Amino acid sequence: MSRLYLLAFTTLLAAPLPALAQATPPPAPQTITFAAQLNRGFQNVQRNVLEAAEKMPEASYSFKPTPEIRPFGELVAHTALTQFFNCAALKGVDAPHKDDKEDAPRTKAELIALMKESSDFCTPVFSAVKDEDLTALVKVQNNQIAKGVLIAGANTHGNEMYGTICVYLRLKGIVPPTTERQNAAKKSQ
Repeated sequence: MSRLYLLAFTTLLAAPLPALAQATPPPAPQTITFAAQLNRGFQNVQRNVLEAAEKMPEASYSFKPTPEIRPFGELVAHTALTQFFNCAALKGVDAPHKDDKEDAPRTKAELIALMKESSDFCTPVFSAVKDEDLTALVKVQNNQIAKGVLIAGANTHGNEMYGTICVYLRLKGIVPPTTERQNAAKKSQ
């Protein structure tokens, strides 16, 4: 009888092994460099701000939570124009739209196009910067600034603007894109 119990016990222990062997393996380890992570952060900012700009109805582009702060559309313009400035500094050229004003009247379509244009201008500039370039200095007005500082600053500023944009969206009853993606991911689990 003990042989029967031993055989049953061994069978039970061995049964889950094929199931474990068929489980999805963990993702392969990655090497993430500092420059690559800065570029990934920039791409996230682009996605978030652009999706938020697309979600806000055109009629709400003039929305201001209080009279003393910028309207929604001006936040989008500010984000795009600041990106042009930072990327142009990295390239060593004059910023496209350097004479544009953030508060210039623009439609939703024009602001989305401006945001896309700034992203298209910056993406190759940021992605070309390698780890060994991050401490190289570039002239920005009367200053010498490390390339990595410009990229990190653009990301920080973009995330700050996205956070502010999210408040405007919430005040209009709109779920921000990042929250919408998180909620969708939770539902799919």
